[in-house]
Amino acid sequence: MLDSKARKMIQPIFDNSANFFIKRNISANQVTLIAFIIGLIPAIMIYFNIPTIIAIATLWFSGFLDAVDGTVARKTKTSSPFGTIMDITFDRLVEISLLLVFALKYSTNVMAFVLLACSIIVSMTIFLTVGAASDKVSEKTFYYQAGLAERTEGFIMFSIMAFLPQYIDIIALIFSAMIIITASQRFYEAYRFFKE
Repeated sequence: MLDSKARKMIQPIFDNSANFFIKRNISANQVTLIAFIIGLIPAIMIYFNIPTIIAIATLWFSGFLDAVDGTVARKTKTSSPFGTIMDITFDRLVEISLLLVFALKYSTNVMAFVLLACSIIVSMTIFLTVGAASDKVSEKTFYYQAGLAERTEGFIMFSIMAFLPQYIDIIALIFSAMIIITASQRFYEAYRFFKE
C-alpha cells in the first residue's frame, strides 16, 4: 500500500540516486545485485547480536537501493524481463534470510513462521500468475497489483520483529494476516479483471 501511495512523493530522491549510479556507469542489474548483497547482511547481523538499529538501517538501505534499480532501468531504457526476475527473486531471498534468523533465534512457536511463509507463498503466487497471465504492463515491466502488505510494509514488520523479539510470534501472525488480506485483494482483483 505504501509503495503505491508514497512513490510519487519520494520519487525525486530515487531519481537523484539513480543519476548517481548512471554517472558511474553502474547498470540497473548491478544496483539490484548490490541491493541483494546488502539485504542479506541484516540477518547475519541479527544472528550475531550486532546492534538492532544497525541491522535495520542496513535493511532499509538495501530496500532503498531495491527501489533505485528500477529508476536506473527506466532512465537508461534498459528495463528487461531478466532484471525483473532478478529483482523479485532477490527480494524473496532477503525476506527468507530474515524469516529464518527470526524463527531460529527468537520464535517459541515455529508454526507462526510456517504460517507467515505460507501466506507469502500464496500471495506471491497470485501476484506472479496474474502478472504472467495479464497483457497489462506497468512501469515495472509486468502488471503490478498493489495491496495492503507490499515491500515497505514488510520492512516495517521485519523492523518491529527485530526491535520487539519477545513478541515475535504475535507479530508474525499479524504479518501473516496482513499478507492474507493482500492475497485476497489480489485474487478478487484478478477475478474481476479476467471475468471481463
